Amino acid sequence: MNLHDIIRKPLITEKASDLQLQDKYVFEIARTANKMQVKDAVEKAFNVHVVDVNMITTPGKLKRRGRRQVVTTPKKKAVVSLKPGDKIGYFEGV
Repeated sequence: MNLHDIIRKPLITEKASDLQLQDKYVFEIARTANKMQVKDAVEKAFNVHVVDVNMITTPGKLKRRGRRQVVTTPKKKAVVSLKPGDKIGYFEGV
């Protein structure tokens, strides 16, 4: 799996912004990715040292589209903890 296939996009929310103060960053990742793949992808993409990776899987939700009911796609998130002092420049100033 390519590193751009593993890391889909960074998640910038209020809670994720609060976690940045603790050197933790949140990414949406591929559903088939595991912790080691996420760790390697973040280290290669941003040149930082990853200490820990926590993963969260959210199931799809039932939504209404007119008379029909559809299930949204399930998502997987990773909370990546970095070595103290390491920063990811992509998130700075957001």
